[in-house]
Amino acid sequence: PPLTAQLSLLLCPGEKGDRGERGMQGKFGKTGVAGSRGHAGPKGQKGSVGAPGGRCKSTYSVGRKKPLHSNDYYQTLIFDTEFVNLYDHFNMFTGKFYCYVPGIYYFSLNVHTWNQKETYLHIMRNGAEVVILYAQVSDRSIMQSQSVMLELREQDEVWVRLYKGERENAVFSDEYDTYITFSGHL
Repeated sequence: PPLTAQLSLLLCPGEKGDRGERGMQGKFGKTGVAGSRGHAGPKGQKGSVGAPGGRCKSTYSVGRKKPLHSNDYYQTLIFDTEFVNLYDHFNMFTGKFYCYVPGIYYFSLNVHTWNQKETYLHIMRNGAEVVILYAQVSDRSIMQSQSVMLELREQDEVWVRLYKGERENAVFSDEYDTYITFSGHL
């Protein structure tokens, strides 16, 4: 065909053809720079109530394998054997229980008296005598016990104190058995 006919075919498109098959996926481009943080969305709805938490426990049980004679007017009973001391609320160096969880506590003190000697102890709270464990001088030694329930506030202290009166005051124990115990729990 003449040149003008060829030019008119190039300049005048024909009817649109059918769509071709999809080609293969091209290579991924380089990662772009992260955009700025968007605006905060609206506050969500309140969640459902969770299961109740477990009550924090506070439990200890300590003992003493060494006998003790009171050598001062007031003397804190120090313990040398730890049976249970959950969260170290009982301090073995000071001989005192420190309350970290307020509530009602049960305390129990057990001692073995000494022949021909008086046994005179108090369970103390914050420097005040709460209950006494007392045994008069006797030819026989016996096991004595005292227990009490106390409502404690945080930072209250509970311990056992020997009292030296006019007579010799002592508690018996030996290295083989534990004759003296002091226990408490919430």
